[in-house]
Amino acid sequence: MKTTIELSDDLYRQAKAEAALRGRKLRELVEEGLRLVIQSPRNRATRPTLRELMKNACGVVDSGLPDLASNPKHLAGFGRHARRHH
Repeated sequence: MKTTIELSDDLYRQAKAEAALRGRKLRELVEEGLRLVIQSPRNRATRPTLRELMKNACGVVDSGLPDLASNPKHLAGFGRHARRHH
């Protein structure tokens, strides 16, 4: 399939040079890079948890329940595992 992508001039030059050094076409280098990204398992350790994303919002709303409103440990690990639909 033919497609068009926009790259910065600097990235294009670097990719073109890398492909030439490998004796490959730019298209092959782009395909290899896309395959690596798509096929590699996502590194969950580098993705922020919901708790980390929401740390500035913890305790902002006074729910009347002090633990839920002010204790960030309730969000520890929340959202880490995706629900499986049967």
